Amino acid sequence: MLPSQWNEPQIYAAGSRRIGHQTAVHLTDRSFLVNRFDDKRVLISGAGSGIGQATVARILAEGGTVVAADISETGLEQTLNAAKDAGHSDRLTTVKVDISSEESVREQVGAAIKALGGLDVLVNAAGILRSAHTHEMTLDFWNTVIGVNLTGTFLMTRESLPALLESGAGVVVNFSSTSATFAHPYMTAYAASKGGIQSFTHALALEYSKQGLRAVAVAPGSIASGMTSDPGFPADIDFTLLGKLAPAIGEGFAPPSAVAGVIAMLASEDGSFVTGTEIRIDGGTHM
Repeated sequence: MLPSQWNEPQIYAAGSRRIGHQTAVHLTDRSFLVNRFDDKRVLISGAGSGIGQATVARILAEGGTVVAADISETGLEQTLNAAKDAGHSDRLTTVKVDISSEESVREQVGAAIKALGGLDVLVNAAGILRSAHTHEMTLDFWNTVIGVNLTGTFLMTRESLPALLESGAGVVVNFSSTSATFAHPYMTAYAASKGGIQSFTHALALEYSKQGLRAVAVAPGSIASGMTSDPGFPADIDFTLLGKLAPAIGEGFAPPSAVAGVIAMLASEDGSFVTGTEIRIDGGTHM
């Protein structure tokens, strides 16, 4: 359950609110938003829940045209209903895709680009979080995590690259994690997949820099989402190890919108000088 500070808060000024000694944007007040994504065509995976779903809402609110992709039809329906409630559904299309399947990605990314008439931004938000003792981890467990997180990011990016390069100023936003650079217990497969995404992002940014492409990664931590609500920790979990993962600000996990706002900045002209790096969004968990 989210701490009370993240529930519907009091508006203080200019679309912001107090969180302890910090000030954060309150996203139900849209008056502060500018249309940074007018005429921008955006494909977002993992759009049926969590950060991906919040990013769809944010990009739509800033004028973008979006294709929301997810493996869950129920999640996509929720995303579409939220867009209808906000009056933005005319700029949203949904597609079901399994990012670990080359055939599914090729077919659905092609359909998405055709529906959009091109592509300016790709947000690779889809992923899975699974945990286990490494000595008990099966090869199938390992391959599933790597297949969805790392291979899925590669497949989505590969199929999107021609359209992104054609745009002349394409942007890829990948999802790493604080576990890529800091030790998280019981997550060797997940950490390896996210570390791979981080390195993939660096190499991608350099390879296509002369063609106007930017590639950046966000590394969320301490974010309340379906992925983090039940990571499946072992029954004999050592809670002293998890104590290292508490954020330094606030009183608990932040909502997905805290990451969506950063993604919107990075994918817009405001992030035009940011590439080949990762941005940690973890409330100061790792300082």
